[in-house]
Amino acid sequence: MALLSVLLPLHGSGATVELKGGGSVRGAILAEKPESLVLDLGYTVLLVPRDQVLQVLEAGENSGSLAVDPKTEPAVSESATSLFSETRGDGAERSVQDLVQALGESVVQVRTPGGLGSGFFVHEDGFLITNFHVIESETQISVDVYVQRSGQIERASYKDVRIVAMNKFQDLTLLKVEDKGAPKFAPAFLGESGLLAVGDRVFAIGSPLGLERTVTEGILSTKTRQLEGALYLQTTTQINPGNSGGPLFNLKGEVVGVTNMKMTAGEGLGFAIPVESVKYFLNHRESFAYDNDNPSSPYTYLEPPGRVVQSNSNQ
Repeated sequence: MALLSVLLPLHGSGATVELKGGGSVRGAILAEKPESLVLDLGYTVLLVPRDQVLQVLEAGENSGSLAVDPKTEPAVSESATSLFSETRGDGAERSVQDLVQALGESVVQVRTPGGLGSGFFVHEDGFLITNFHVIESETQISVDVYVQRSGQIERASYKDVRIVAMNKFQDLTLLKVEDKGAPKFAPAFLGESGLLAVGDRVFAIGSPLGLERTVTEGILSTKTRQLEGALYLQTTTQINPGNSGGPLFNLKGEVVGVTNMKMTAGEGLGFAIPVESVKYFLNHRESFAYDNDNPSSPYTYLEPPGRVVQSNSNQ
């Protein structure tokens, strides 16, 4: 008879491992070794070096430096890249009406000569996420931001927009607003799609068919819809052309996905890229850096080696 050994979590349902670089990892601790922690993330097992660990927090325990009242505002941690911030999922849920008012300035309309899409800021210095197909083959890009002043919504347009990185296989692009005199922008916080449950309510803000600041609401239909070799969040939230690149929020106001397509043969069949793919893209953005010398591709190609001419010592 074959014997199976099973690793059981040492820290109950999960723990948060705070890293010295400023990030954090959440999962069940399977083993504590002298040189590392063995962390079960659900989809893989991660070894975290001890010299990178700042502290370990049990589920429901708050860090002293980031302690907040979970009834009012979620704890926020800045990633090691300092390009985006993420919440820890302990904030209270709010109504869509309240969240739209709070998040409206984070969502933008992305325009090119060939069309338009949506996007959202991830950093106050003007870094924003949209879909690759929104700006594909385009270099003339503008971004419209909707700012609330004295109870009125004003449109501010920025035309000096640079492509920072792109991954056409995951349909993601990182842009940066570089207009002189541009203010600090309101970034959206990134959540965790893994904490969602099928049936949870989600909503999108975007510009479907050019109708800016449109809000649509639905539920999460499945977290693991496989399409062409990639996994997507499927939602009943209405997604239409122009929504592409916009955020899909949970009821805590966290981005859990990036809307990018729908099934045209039916209704209520929208799809979003999981936010974990966005974090990976941002953390490894140098690998996807846009090459100005090769604008049709996100990859830099090296020059081919030249022919080696060997000298004949007998001549």
